[in-house]
Amino acid sequence: MEGWQRAFVLHSRPYSETSLLLDFFSESHGRVRVLAKGARSRRSQLKGALQPFTPLLVRWSGRGEVKSLRNAEAVSLALPLSGLTLYCGLYVNELLSRVLEQEIPFSELFFDYLNCIQSLAAGVGTPEPALRRFELALLGHLGYGIDFLNCAGSGEPIVDAMTYSYREEKGFIASLVVNNRSFTGRQLRALWERDFPDADTLRAAKRFTRMALKPYLGGKPLKSQELFRQFIPKKRTDAPVEGSAGDETSAE
Repeated sequence: MEGWQRAFVLHSRPYSETSLLLDFFSESHGRVRVLAKGARSRRSQLKGALQPFTPLLVRWSGRGEVKSLRNAEAVSLALPLSGLTLYCGLYVNELLSRVLEQEIPFSELFFDYLNCIQSLAAGVGTPEPALRRFELALLGHLGYGIDFLNCAGSGEPIVDAMTYSYREEKGFIASLVVNNRSFTGRQLRALWERDFPDADTLRAAKRFTRMALKPYLGGKPLKSQELFRQFIPKKRTDAPVEGSAGDETSAE
């Protein structure tokens, strides 16, 4: 690869005694697996830079599945995530690592990711709206087309007060049955606008993204969910944070 590429580290793990195997999310090449030789050695200048949530400029080379890192520079300090927002960020990283195939460009999704991480770092209010917006953006970029504004059965515009049942690969169909796959027209409008003004619309967004992401994630649980299970009992408040593609008690 010629030239510098904006990127974030999604995941890293030790490789040999002094190296790192990294998954980058890059602006123009999507998810890329890169070997950073010597990055764990005492003299390495990369050790502090190759961390999640640190904006990077990187260069790599190679034609195989695993590239070789040539250069990496931190553009700025790592975005300040801690506690609950850190676990939310780890969830987003794991989500991308699980659903994105290697070396498929997702330039717009890169900025959706950046906006999500910046929102989490701002630490204003609950992190849930930022996560829901990112999940919906991710589904859109994966080609998951869904019409939130029209009934899939009749083609008529949704009505805020009516109830609609979600059917995979079809959409939302007007229904008198109310269950976990049911949504009001008001909730569907909130999903379309990606604006969640209250707990009701946030819960609806959580239910939908969980169902929609499940086929992409398969049966293997997300590791970030286990981190939430360890964190939430210690920091639980009177207003539990809702889950999404993960378990009921997490902010994921």
